[in-house]
Amino acid sequence: MTGLLGPAEIRELAARLGVAPTKKLGQNFVHDPNTVRRIVTAAGLTPDDVALEVGPGLGSLTLGLLPVAGHVHAVEIDPVLAGALPETVARHAGGDAGRLTVHRADALRVDAAELADPPPTALVANLPYNVAVPVVLHLLAVLPTLRHGLVMVQKEVADRLVAGPGSKVYGIPSVKLAWYAHARSAGKVPPNVFWPVPNVDSGLVAFTCHEPPRTDVPRKQVFAVVDAAFAQRRKTLRAALAGWAGGPDRAAAALTAAGVDPGARGESLTVEQFAAIAASAPAGTRTAK
Repeated sequence: MTGLLGPAEIRELAARLGVAPTKKLGQNFVHDPNTVRRIVTAAGLTPDDVALEVGPGLGSLTLGLLPVAGHVHAVEIDPVLAGALPETVARHAGGDAGRLTVHRADALRVDAAELADPPPTALVANLPYNVAVPVVLHLLAVLPTLRHGLVMVQKEVADRLVAGPGSKVYGIPSVKLAWYAHARSAGKVPPNVFWPVPNVDSGLVAFTCHEPPRTDVPRKQVFAVVDAAFAQRRKTLRAALAGWAGGPDRAAAALTAAGVDPGARGESLTVEQFAAIAASAPAGTRTAK
């Protein structure tokens, strides 16, 4: 893996493009080649993989992905960065440049049709802190060809994504990611590998996709139960799901039918149990948008 960008190259490239990282877009550029190598290795890509990178920025991770993946889709919302990426790759990656497709787009709005040639199999990205969870969940929802991935997010977010039932940080992101995939922590990343330096640690989250826990109930219905259960964490599910079910007694009946104690709380339930509750929902319950 050669031609990776170090601190001097990152600063020079940013200055030439007139780019200043913005908090609005959550831009923190990786300038440490060893961190890039670590991410690429942990992602476990093969030549058969088509990598999807969100927020490639100045191209640090892109240059690490191209030698190991069969193709790389880079989705970048910043028009200046999106426009400059092909030239950067051509300069540093040589013959690998032909296997890159840059999409000037918002990752929260892309769909399978835009990324169909070839369809992505792995999500590998240094995600902007402010939209990390929505981006991951959106891409898993619209890209059925994804098989696995590795994302770098704020450490606090990483802990939530990999948390299991009973954990203090187990919540909506944990359950919704578990609907799509098995997730695990792949390590911590210090602030000093970024420019500008964030005031928090980052974490790596690896995931492997699987079939939904149940196919007899729509995902939106399951997620409506999850949203309601965690909207009032301190309440029992009988009370927390009252608005969703049309009253506490109707909530208790759905919970009992699903084999769940109405006196339990959301943080103790698995994604399979949430799906069972949704499957037992009384008529007229509210569904997530």
